[in-house]
Amino acid sequence: MPNLLSQRRRSGILAHISSLPSPYGIGDIGHSSHRFLEFLAKSGQSCWQFLPFNPTNPLFDNSPYMSVAAFAGSPLLISPDLLKQSGLVSAKSLDHNYDFSPFQADYTASWNFKKHLLAEAFTNFEVESNMAFQLFCDRHRWLEDYALFMVLKEQHTNRGWFQWPRMLAARDKSALKKHYLKHKERILYYKFEQFIFTEQWKQLRSLATDLDILLFGDIPIYVGLDSVDVWANQDIYDLDPDTFLPNKVSGVPPDYFSETGQRWGNPLYNWSSESVEIRKQLEDWWVDRFSNVFEFVDIARIDHFRAFESYWAIPAENDTAVDGDWVKGPGAGFFKKIKRRLGELNIIAEDLGIITQEVIDLRDKLELPGMKVLQFAFDGNPDNSFLPYNYNTSNCVVYTGTHDNETTVGWFLNHQLNDDLRKTIKELANRTLHDDSGIHNDLMYLALSSIGCLTIFPLQDALGFGNDCRMNSPGVPEGNWGWRCIDEYLSEELSTSLRARTKLFGRYSESKPKSEIQAEMAKK
Repeated sequence: MPNLLSQRRRSGILAHISSLPSPYGIGDIGHSSHRFLEFLAKSGQSCWQFLPFNPTNPLFDNSPYMSVAAFAGSPLLISPDLLKQSGLVSAKSLDHNYDFSPFQADYTASWNFKKHLLAEAFTNFEVESNMAFQLFCDRHRWLEDYALFMVLKEQHTNRGWFQWPRMLAARDKSALKKHYLKHKERILYYKFEQFIFTEQWKQLRSLATDLDILLFGDIPIYVGLDSVDVWANQDIYDLDPDTFLPNKVSGVPPDYFSETGQRWGNPLYNWSSESVEIRKQLEDWWVDRFSNVFEFVDIARIDHFRAFESYWAIPAENDTAVDGDWVKGPGAGFFKKIKRRLGELNIIAEDLGIITQEVIDLRDKLELPGMKVLQFAFDGNPDNSFLPYNYNTSNCVVYTGTHDNETTVGWFLNHQLNDDLRKTIKELANRTLHDDSGIHNDLMYLALSSIGCLTIFPLQDALGFGNDCRMNSPGVPEGNWGWRCIDEYLSEELSTSLRARTKLFGRYSESKPKSEIQAEMAKK
């Protein structure tokens, strides 16, 4: 796989799929995403970054980082319009009486609407005669466990797998076979959902390729305890064999996001197992995971990359992340094995938080781009590594902020900054305090003019929105992941402004939207 980020300077937008405009309460991978790709192309952008697109769980506020399945796509993101276009649902079925907000994702109402559409689509789908579906099932070995897991979740009122009868939790073969035969039709339905998601994604990726836009995905290093990944691969996690619960859990110690740290609660990998077989299973699982992700995206960020060097292990009984231990991760040897089996992968290291020299050395040894977040650059220290004039390599991705940050406008108005610091920030962008230039434009200017190979702006920053449009507040368990954009915000004015600035700093993409290409071909 070629190193896509070393080919030329690029610029892109961070916007999760759920945040895109649609009439169905949540963005999707059909017309929502297609229109957004065309907007990016018109704006001279050549990269679209989004958050993990795996199934979400309302018990965890629908966080894309706490999924029941690391390999599966979220059925919530399936496009009703493309279901109709493929003849699987009727036009009448798309009519609804839901009062969906255009400004906020409504996960519950959207699912109540879409689950009926998907049921109708499955009824109209010729399972036995569809060879593409059969090949899809044969190719994806994770699918069998996933579909059975989802059915068992239904049968046990959505309880965690570790609360199921012991024969099922421990994956007794005779118990699993019995349930597989009993619920064969429902298992087929869950396979169908994933087939439809993948088929719709193929259309999305084809359009992105036509427009020369890289799809930039996200790989959370950890998976949720109540996931098919842990249930089906228990040996590769540090679990108590009697309770099936973690002995220690994931998180980070106190940092600039939280005074008590962040206790994520994910089970930890058995990186240091004395069993050669378990270490091989863990390697195989990660090979499969990388392979799966790169079926969908061109480049991917490893969230919490530092855990490959060392990770914070918190006793499971602790309520906060204050007490824990740093434990050595698998290091460069792990990536060497991955490269041997999969070749070069376009990976970006999320290297934020408490970063030691050992983490930096691992990132640089692997020649992975790191992240430079401008909101972290202004602490009064002229040697701050996030300040653009301190960058010593172009092998980095420059952000105004991430999905975990305040919006740039919200951050600039925050009481944690004083006017002296605000004045310095404006001067670095060749501006003055209280001038008529929005701070979001100033930070975008700094990012675009930097030597970083790729610049990424959250859509909220491109629009100049405040903290009422923030995507996520780390450590806050509710009220996240809901922000949505409406069509009117993706205006010609914004597109023209983005295109001009991107062109000014040598990051411009000449690609044209599909609609324009088709119009030109029609004239010929």
